[in-house]
Amino acid sequence: MSEYMEKFSVQRLIGAPPGYVGYDEGGQLTEAVRRRPYSVILLDEMEKAHPDVFNVLLQVLDDGRLTDGQGRQVSFKNTIIIMTSNVGSKAIAELSGKDEEEMRHQVDAAMSQTFRPEFLNRIDDIVVFHPLGMAQIEKIVDIQLADVRARLAKERMTLAITPAAKQMLAVGGLDPVFGARPLKRLVQREVVDAIAAAIIDGTVREGDQVTVDADKDGGFTVVCDNTPAATYEVPDAE
Repeated sequence: MSEYMEKFSVQRLIGAPPGYVGYDEGGQLTEAVRRRPYSVILLDEMEKAHPDVFNVLLQVLDDGRLTDGQGRQVSFKNTIIIMTSNVGSKAIAELSGKDEEEMRHQVDAAMSQTFRPEFLNRIDDIVVFHPLGMAQIEKIVDIQLADVRARLAKERMTLAITPAAKQMLAVGGLDPVFGARPLKRLVQREVVDAIAAAIIDGTVREGDQVTVDADKDGGFTVVCDNTPAATYEVPDAE
């Protein structure tokens, strides 16, 4: 919701009133729900939204409807609204797995300091997400590699990855502060870029199987038909 930090952001959500620019376009929120009433709405980083945006959402959460800039009532009764927030993330990082009761207490306190009571009282449930563990990060590795496989499949190429390389990606892609965000960059640098280099120099061709492995020096090696194509060193995690 960082795009809705200003007071005029409300007009972007529900649409401009008559006589203003963009009146015919409708609101980004109301028009989307009007056209697709059975929707899942994700509002990311709620704490960054302007207070007037919260006033709009109060009506949605309470009455299940919202009046747009053209005076039409838009029903939200068939929508599921999910909101995310980083409020309390410090307590979660420090206490998760150690003192769950104190962690939840600090998260609730941080939420109360950030959001108004009438807003919190309209939320059905507050779910605390714990830091990612190695089991979760390995599943994310699989998802990232599935995207790479899909891209290679368009060129009639296949991708295989050894357990050692997968483990190195999981360890290198997990950051205590940023979670799994570094993983996408790591996969891009160590897998995608390496395969691209091998394709450019002609080592990997259409129809080949590419295998990503870990070498003894802590780097990644791209192999095609048992011939090393490119080797990159993995930088030390900061």
